[in-house]
Amino acid sequence: MRSALLGAGLLILGVIAVATGLLSGASALALGQRVWPILLFVVGITVVTELAAEAGLFAVIAERLAAWGLGRAWVLWLFVVILATASTIFLSLDTTAVLLTPVVIAVTRHVGLPVMPFALTTVWLANSASLLLPVSNLTNLLAADRLQGVSPLQFAALMLAPAAVAVVVPCVILFLIYRKALLARFDAADRTAPDDRVLLWASAIVVVLIIPALVSGIAVWIPAVIAALVLVGFSLVRRRSAVRFGLVPWQLVLLASGLFVVIETAHSRGLAPLLGSIAGTGTGPLALLRMSGVGVASANLVNNLPAYLVLEPTAEGPLRLAALLIGVNAGSLITPWASLATLLWRERLAALDVQVSWWKYAGLGLIVVPITVGLAVLALSFLG
Repeated sequence: MRSALLGAGLLILGVIAVATGLLSGASALALGQRVWPILLFVVGITVVTELAAEAGLFAVIAERLAAWGLGRAWVLWLFVVILATASTIFLSLDTTAVLLTPVVIAVTRHVGLPVMPFALTTVWLANSASLLLPVSNLTNLLAADRLQGVSPLQFAALMLAPAAVAVVVPCVILFLIYRKALLARFDAADRTAPDDRVLLWASAIVVVLIIPALVSGIAVWIPAVIAALVLVGFSLVRRRSAVRFGLVPWQLVLLASGLFVVIETAHSRGLAPLLGSIAGTGTGPLALLRMSGVGVASANLVNNLPAYLVLEPTAEGPLRLAALLIGVNAGSLITPWASLATLLWRERLAALDVQVSWWKYAGLGLIVVPITVGLAVLALSFLG
């Protein structure tokens, strides 16, 4: 509810800005034309993932992972790494934070393993693994729109090297920190039967089919909305109670819309030249590190979405834009408000009665972020 209130307040400020001339009507209209497909994608993919979770798809996957772990915590953890990475890349970081977090916590508690190594894996990868495809992160969708004409595969080719680094490095660091817990053994838990196999299989088929559709080059909102409508139809027939107003992420839509309007107003009032002087220019390794570093600082001070929007005009060209994405995505691991995914993760932990020391979280972030971002930018510079 706080996100919705903040978003509504920002939208009211945006309306005032248009009414008073601080933001021209033409600029507001152009902004709307740019962001409505992105917000529609967010709504569609959220509905898909929520209904798939209601059908038990993610719980079944998690139980299979526990069985495949063969009683070894590190094997189970590797499966969680794979699942979190795949979920983030193909279904977005918010999906990983919202849906995978409670599943992972339930599985680790059920088999008697410590929660935190697995919970941290989920939130770290939700952010750092969100570099490869446009659909992985809202900031990526904005960047792909700015690059005009770049297909998802071309985007992936640009981001492949830094994306690989941004997955591997946090996992190595996390394993070293929690190696004792991850080298333990456990007894595999019994499997639970799904409530509705038809709905489960329908959800599985839709999720499998939507993945290639999202990287096919067509506008991503189209397969997301179609998949959402298909699952809504199945759910109305098989489990009507699953279809509810809360499926639509209206709080996120309000917040994102408000941020878009306020940042566009700031751009129109001359914010870009000031930030340009801070972010610098050029595409050499040091210039890209500077661009990414400003992104890290901005994302952890405010949030990665407004940080990207504010800094986007200073990121001219594919390499600088990629460096900015590395900073605002993989660098959002220090403060709990640095990304919406982390905020959602925090809410899920609180609902599951999992206590987190935010000082420890920030301390670990200060270790992993400079190493991850630095190596990912160097990978971009020399391999991208």
